[in-house]
Amino acid sequence: MFKGIKEDIQSVFHRDPAARNTFEVLTNYPGLHALLMHRLAHWLWQRNLKWLGRTLSTIARWLTGIEIHPGATIGRRFFIDHGMGVVIGETTVIGDDVTLYQGVTLGGTTWNKGKRHPTLGNGVVVGAGAKILGPFEVGDNAKVGSNSVVTKAVPADATVVGIPGRVIVRRAEESDPRRREMEERMGFDAYGVTEEMPDPIARAMRSLLDHMHAVDDRLEIMCKALQKVTTEYQNGTLPELDEEDFDCVRDDHSKTG
Repeated sequence: MFKGIKEDIQSVFHRDPAARNTFEVLTNYPGLHALLMHRLAHWLWQRNLKWLGRTLSTIARWLTGIEIHPGATIGRRFFIDHGMGVVIGETTVIGDDVTLYQGVTLGGTTWNKGKRHPTLGNGVVVGAGAKILGPFEVGDNAKVGSNSVVTKAVPADATVVGIPGRVIVRRAEESDPRRREMEERMGFDAYGVTEEMPDPIARAMRSLLDHMHAVDDRLEIMCKALQKVTTEYQNGTLPELDEEDFDCVRDDHSKTG
């Protein structure tokens, strides 16, 4: 038991750079308080002391603003950052090394008995305000974007964003160095803040860049063919792009990003 508590405390240091020392974490982190009280409430629930378990979880909600049903199963090194408004339903199952941010709901979509809440795999990260609703699985190391609403299964290592949640799978061609170079010259960050959080406008611009590269390649082939046909054809160099021309693009993206 004490080993598990020690792991829960250490998980705060691993995932919150603001944590300074153990005393501060023990006295000022409501996510940790709610988790430790849930560990006890869950222990009572499993031994058929259900009223005591529910009462303890209610007290934890009053003190922390985090509601975890005592029937929920939570793995090791679970971390709730900030925590206010987090709701975790009775039949929820959470794996190891999972991180939730404030305002997350792990809820159900039916009043029927039985499994009605989600199952989160190991290493899952759920952003602020996200809602995961229903008895399905979220695969290992998946990420759910802030304010997303997820109502169907999420594969491992995928990212879900939007309402309703759309599964985003990283593609190998997204690491094309030539496209990244042009994006950098335009001051364009494909994912806004991090590569795990794409948005529709960013993807549309990436598609346009792909099309521009395809057109450039085709024109280059045509120019080489014309040079072979006639020596009168002069293949001039394209003008250099002026970075000042893209200042407006950079400014507009920073305002909307």
